[in-house]
Amino acid sequence: MSCILHIETSTNVCSVAVSNEGICIFNKEDHSGPNHAISLGVYVDEALSFIDNHAVHLDAVAVSCGPGSYTGLRIGVSMAKGLCYGRNIKLIALPTLEVLSVPVLLSEEELPENALLCPMIDARRMEVYAGIYDRSLKEISPIKAKIIDSDSYKDLLDKQPIYFFGNGASKCEDKICHPNAHFVKDIEPLAKNMFPLAEKKMAQSKFEDVAYFVPFYLKDFIATKPKKLL
Repeated sequence: MSCILHIETSTNVCSVAVSNEGICIFNKEDHSGPNHAISLGVYVDEALSFIDNHAVHLDAVAVSCGPGSYTGLRIGVSMAKGLCYGRNIKLIALPTLEVLSVPVLLSEEELPENALLCPMIDARRMEVYAGIYDRSLKEISPIKAKIIDSDSYKDLLDKQPIYFFGNGASKCEDKICHPNAHFVKDIEPLAKNMFPLAEKKMAQSKFEDVAYFVPFYLKDFIATKPKKLL
């Protein structure tokens, strides 16, 4: 177990948390945003002061790496990389859709054994960023931009229940009307839900190269542009 500072800025919510030995010792959230440019620096300063005042050694920074808001991800990742450079610590990147799934998996409502999870991030109009996971967060369908209509996910819904959640799911509720479709309300990606995912990567020594790491949206952009434009 380690001390990890967690940063989540992929949507309108800005949140920072610190876990030590898997237990939350600091948490701040701003749900009035998007106020990332204002709130994130203040929250990080408060988190670092808390860590230093309690003589806790900070081992790593975990950041939600997308998909999500271009501006939010840019601010969050820039802050995370700056902290890693300044304190010479490790960088952990966590997919936003997996972060979204944590509170659903940990909720008091027991999911069926064959249940699938479909976290969704709003991408405007009827488009969402979404992926499909099983209960162990094994990827069943990769993260991609998807236009939702009445036939979306029908092949899977005919076989098993799917739980939809995230800020992209609410606008899809009147489109996906299958009896196996379940919509979970009020699920947001928050720093305090990053703990189990970050601890797992820490234990596996799965770290990012601080110099070259970019969030989800930039990876897609770079992969599709001619080299002469970069």
